[in-house]
Amino acid sequence: MLYRSSKKVENPGKKPKISYWSKNRCHCPVCQNNFEREEMLSGSGRMIAGELTDELHRVFEPSAKYGQIYPVIYSIGACPKCHTALFWSDFEEIQDNNSLNALLADSKNRKEIVNNMFPYYELTRERNLLDGAAMYYLALLSYEKVDLSYAPTMKRAIISLRLAWICRDLQKIVPEHNYDYAAEVFYRKAQFFYEQTLINETQRIETIAKITNFGPDIDKNYGYDGVIYLNSLLEYKYGQKEDMQMRYKKLDANKRSIARIFGLGKSSKSKPGPLLEKSRDLYDKLTATLNEANVISVDDE
Repeated sequence: MLYRSSKKVENPGKKPKISYWSKNRCHCPVCQNNFEREEMLSGSGRMIAGELTDELHRVFEPSAKYGQIYPVIYSIGACPKCHTALFWSDFEEIQDNNSLNALLADSKNRKEIVNNMFPYYELTRERNLLDGAAMYYLALLSYEKVDLSYAPTMKRAIISLRLAWICRDLQKIVPEHNYDYAAEVFYRKAQFFYEQTLINETQRIETIAKITNFGPDIDKNYGYDGVIYLNSLLEYKYGQKEDMQMRYKKLDANKRSIARIFGLGKSSKSKPGPLLEKSRDLYDKLTATLNEANVISVDDE
């Protein structure tokens, strides 16, 4: 089943606990509501790490006791009163009046938009995968109203990518609801936001210095190099193909960015090994694509 119990207190005899309700309630600075914070339990074989995908997404294997779990859905909090959704720490960090007023004014709109894509979601029960998808979509819309000083573009990039993963998982559970199409939409959004993050950072429009964990998943922080890699990967996999000249130009620039990661990685033990492996594979794919199109990279001249 897609849904777990709607009750907050679970019968221990029915299903092993995956999450718990924290003693510390979360305060929403937008509407001044206090709501319960759900956190995932760890240990006891709940998280069985599987493969790492080319998108730096850690797949977790189902266990006999707990079944399939989705740790990523617990990273976002959502206020059930005003439907503001943020990474948990940002409920304390975001305090400027312009952001808070904009979030409050957009409350009804956010709720309607998300309900159209993920109907029947709930924000007060133990969350399931559909609830998690809705919370992430609420967060994507919420950060649209947040001041650039809080690095919302980078956060929207991570959120969009995770939303694509969640929609792929939903597609496996309820294939008749076209969540694979929704995943493609969020992948393209992720590509846009990763590219815009690098543009904003380079042009000093929006700094990402305050972000301590670039993810993109919850198990490892791949840092700024991970952002460069994912920007290149998403452009390769989900970038536009209407203007092929522009596409090849971007792929060539991405190839050179990946090459710079290699140059640093060979002499630096601080670089995550898996990222170098994934980057090398992407570099080879970019080279093959550009060679097929007879596009000569600056590095190859």
